[in-house]
Amino acid sequence: MKIIIVGGGTAGWLTAAIIAAQHNGHLPGAPELVLIESENVPTIGVGEGTWPTMRNTLSSIGLKECDVFKRCNAAFKQGGKFVNWVNGNNDYYYHPFTVPTGYGRIDLAPYLSDITNFATLTNFQQDVCEAGLAPRTLAEQEYQGSCNYGYHLDAAAFGVLLKEKCINDFGVTHIVDDVKRVAVSPNGEIMGLTLENQGEISGELYIDCSGMHSILLGKALNVPMVDVSAVLFNDRALAVQVPYPSDAAPLASHTIATAQNAGWIWDIGLTSRRGVGHVYSSRYLSDDEAESNLRRYIGDAMNTLTPRKIEFNSGYRAEFWKNNCVAVGMAAGFVEPLEATAIMLVELSARYIADNLIPDSAATRVIAKRFNEQMHYRWQRIIDFLKLHYMLTKRQEQYWKDHTNPETIPDSLKDDLAIWHCRGPRVEDFKSAYELFPAASYQYVIYGMGFKPEFEKQEYLYQRKNEVESILRRTQQLTTQLLQNLPPHREYIAKWLSQH
Repeated sequence: MKIIIVGGGTAGWLTAAIIAAQHNGHLPGAPELVLIESENVPTIGVGEGTWPTMRNTLSSIGLKECDVFKRCNAAFKQGGKFVNWVNGNNDYYYHPFTVPTGYGRIDLAPYLSDITNFATLTNFQQDVCEAGLAPRTLAEQEYQGSCNYGYHLDAAAFGVLLKEKCINDFGVTHIVDDVKRVAVSPNGEIMGLTLENQGEISGELYIDCSGMHSILLGKALNVPMVDVSAVLFNDRALAVQVPYPSDAAPLASHTIATAQNAGWIWDIGLTSRRGVGHVYSSRYLSDDEAESNLRRYIGDAMNTLTPRKIEFNSGYRAEFWKNNCVAVGMAAGFVEPLEATAIMLVELSARYIADNLIPDSAATRVIAKRFNEQMHYRWQRIIDFLKLHYMLTKRQEQYWKDHTNPETIPDSLKDDLAIWHCRGPRVEDFKSAYELFPAASYQYVIYGMGFKPEFEKQEYLYQRKNEVESILRRTQQLTTQLLQNLPPHREYIAKWLSQH
C-alpha cells in the first residue's frame, strides 16, 4: 500500500510518524509513506498545548522525552487554570490532568460543603501548579511522574523534529511541492495528484493534512463543513510570542486561560518564551478592541510585538473519511483552542488509520464508516465540553449572556445537565470507548464554575462520610508531601536536561 499525506506541520508529520512507527516502513510489504508539503503555505503553529496522551505517542514513535524538551523548548502542562470565567472578579478554577482521589470508587462531590473548591479538596495538582512546581522529581524516569501531565511545546520546532524522525528513521519520502490538480474518478475516488514541479503521483490511500484549505476532502471531494458557530461564537485569534524578562523567570506548568469581555486569552509557557493569544468573536469585538485587550494583558512587552491574526470558522466535516481519502487535523475540522483538543484528535485519527490499514476494499468501507461514526461522536462531545465552560458563567457582558441562552446549547448537553442537576457527572455517564474527556474533566469544570447539584434531595444515598473524610485527609497529606518534594518547574527542566 502506498499512502500519500498532503500537508506537513504537526498534523502531517505526526500522522506519518504514528503510522510509520507501527508498520515499520523498512520491512518488505510494509506501507510506503509519501508526505507532500508546500513551502508556500505556512503552518498555523499555535497548537502548543497537548493532552497526556502525547506521552504514550512520543514514546511509541521512539522519541526521547529529553530530546523533545531540548528541541522544542518544551515544558510540562499539568492542566488548565481558568481565570475570570465565573464572574470576572479575579475568580479562578483549575482543570487538572490528575483525577480526583478515589475516582471511580466513590464520588466525593456530594460530601463537600464548598463544591467550588472541588479541585483543591479532591486533588493535589492545583496546589502543585499554584506553587510553580514540576510534576516529578529527578529520581523519576522520563514519561513518568507523580502528577499526570502533557506538554507545552513549540509547534513549529515539533514539526521539524517529527519530520527528521520520519525521514531518517522511518523512511518516509518527503516531497516539497504544490498540488496543482487532484484527479477524481466518477465514483469519487482520488486517482492521483499532479504536482507543480514533479508531475503525477498516485497511491491507494490519501490523507488530507492540508489544514483549513482541505484541498483533498474539502475541495476535491466536496465534503462540506458542519458549522457550529451558533454554539461556539469565536472566529478570530491574535497571537504573539512574548519574551521572558529574564532567563530565570518563573515557568507556569499549566495553561492559563483568562476570560475577557468577548473571548479569552491563552498563556502558554515554554522554556524560551510565552505563547499568548486572544481568541474572540468578531460579532462582539473588533480586531482593534481585541488587540487592546491583549496589550492590557501583556503589558509593556507588547510594545515591541506585532500580533498575528488568525481567522477561522468553527466546525467539522460532514464526513472525515470518504472513499480513499481521510482528513486529519484542521482539514477535518477546527474549533477554538480551549482545552487543546486539536493535537489529541490528530493522535487518535492517526492511531485509528495505523490500526486499520487493511488491503481489502470491502473492509475499508466498513473501516471508513466506523471512523466517521467515532469522529462525529468525538466532535459532538468536544463541542459540548467547550460550551460547558461558557454556559454556566455569571458574567454580564452580552457575549457571555448569549452563551447562556438555551437556544445556543446543544440538546445533548442539555440532556446531560438535566441529570447532573440532580446528582452531578459520574464515571458511568462516560462509558463510550470514544470518550475524549472523563467524568473528572466535567466535574472540575462545572463545580469550578459554581454549578451545585441538588444532592440533598437524595441525601440518604450519601452515607460514606467517614470514608470520604479519610480520603480528603489523605489527599491533603499527599499535597503537603508533593509541595515539599517537587522542584520548581524551570529549575527541574534545567537540571534534568543537563544530565541528558
